[in-house]
Amino acid sequence: MLSRHPRLRNLAIGAAPVVALLAVACFAPLPFAVAQPGPTANVLGNDEGKPVITITGAPTRPTSGQLRMTTILATGPDADVGISDVVDGWFRTDRAVMPHDSVYPGGGSEKDISEHNQAEMKQSQDAASVAALGYLGLSPDKVKIDLHLADVGGPSAGLLFTLGIIDKLNGDGSGGDLTGGRTIAGTGTIADDGGVGAVGGVALKTQAAARDGATVFLVPKGECSDAKSELPKGLRLIPVTTLKGAVSALQSLQKGAPVPSC
Repeated sequence: MLSRHPRLRNLAIGAAPVVALLAVACFAPLPFAVAQPGPTANVLGNDEGKPVITITGAPTRPTSGQLRMTTILATGPDADVGISDVVDGWFRTDRAVMPHDSVYPGGGSEKDISEHNQAEMKQSQDAASVAALGYLGLSPDKVKIDLHLADVGGPSAGLLFTLGIIDKLNGDGSGGDLTGGRTIAGTGTIADDGGVGAVGGVALKTQAAARDGATVFLVPKGECSDAKSELPKGLRLIPVTTLKGAVSALQSLQKGAPVPSC
């Protein structure tokens, strides 16, 4: 029923389309993905009963401590994300609402995206081997490295893979562990020359790291502000831009020397 007052009547008529649009928005899928902290994995340990890092052609050393690569879990590429999911994600610190295309650039089916992520993971593993052996001055023709980590895709474990290889081959360079016996987590891509690149989702990854016992988190320097936005209590951030810098920071941490911070 419309109001008899002309101004109120006009308002009521004008509001009808808005109400209809809101009703549609409540049920229509939106172009977002919702992400949350994912599992972490110790690259110095085992995955599905198999060592994550297997090295042949050079002696390896036993290690203590952990180097945990971190992940995020996101709604699938074909999942319907509604306005209630978006609103819920905006008000929770353990959720992030992200543009669909930033999580799944280029689109494609779930199978296509999975294959793309696995290809990026393989490329990341190859780069980790090259970077680690280059840092240690070892020949890739003599030392062979096999990296195994199931059900994880993308390039963001590159830095942690590289540090794991170095720890197994050389430790901290002085007979100790690169980890200093700590549980250290982190994220970052790795280039053949040891450059460390940004990855995204670091605020969620710090939460995953703290949940799984890490006290130190290695983060690409350009993502420091994101990492600090929801930083769990007791988790120390160390910014890195290169593999050499990451190793140096961990060595300094073990010696009690000054270490870079975000």
